[in-house]
Amino acid sequence: MPSGRTHDRITLWGLPFVAGISFGQTQSSNLTLILSGAFLFSGLMFGPDLDLNSVQYKRWGCLRWIWIPYQKTLRHRSLLSHGPILGTTLRLIYLAVWLGILGILVGIVQLVWNVGWSWQQFFEVLTRSLTQYPSQWIAFYLGLEIGAMSHSVSDWGGSTYKRFKKQGRIKKRKLTTVTRRPKSAAVKSREKR
Repeated sequence: MPSGRTHDRITLWGLPFVAGISFGQTQSSNLTLILSGAFLFSGLMFGPDLDLNSVQYKRWGCLRWIWIPYQKTLRHRSLLSHGPILGTTLRLIYLAVWLGILGILVGIVQLVWNVGWSWQQFFEVLTRSLTQYPSQWIAFYLGLEIGAMSHSVSDWGGSTYKRFKKQGRIKKRKLTTVTRRPKSAAVKSREKR
C-alpha cells in the first residue's frame, strides 16, 4: 500500500491530466474548475483512507472527530470505503448526516434567538441549485470519484505488485533450497565408488 505522501503525489501529479481531459471533453472552464477542485479535495481530504488514522483524516484538524464513527464501523479497504461509486457515495451520505446534525443545531439557535433563517429557504435554494445546475453537480461528484479511485487503484496496484514480488521470492528460495541441500551418506558413498 502506498504511503500518504505517495497518494498526495499521485493526486498532485494527476491534477493537470484531470483538468486537461475535463476541459478537452467539456470545453467549459467552470465544469473543469469544479471537477478539478473536487478531485483535489477527494485526493487530499475526502478519500478512502478516512477509515484509518491517516494523513487524510489528520487534515480535518479539529473536525476529524466526526470520522471516528466511520473508522469504527468500516474495515479498511472494504468495498464500502474503497469501492468504486459506493465508497464515495457512502462518504457523502455520512458527511451529509453530520451537516444535517449541524443544521438541526442551527435550527435550535434560530428558535432560541429568533435568527432570520429558515429550513424552507435552505431547501428551496438547494432544490433550485440541483435542478438548475445538474452538470455542475455531476462534475463535482465525478471529481470526488476520480480522486477516490486514483487512491484505490494505486492501493490495489501496489498490493498486487507486492504479492507478485513475494511469490517470485518464494519460488527462488525453493530452487536455491533444493540445489543447496546437503548430500546424504548414501549419495556420498556412491560418489566415492
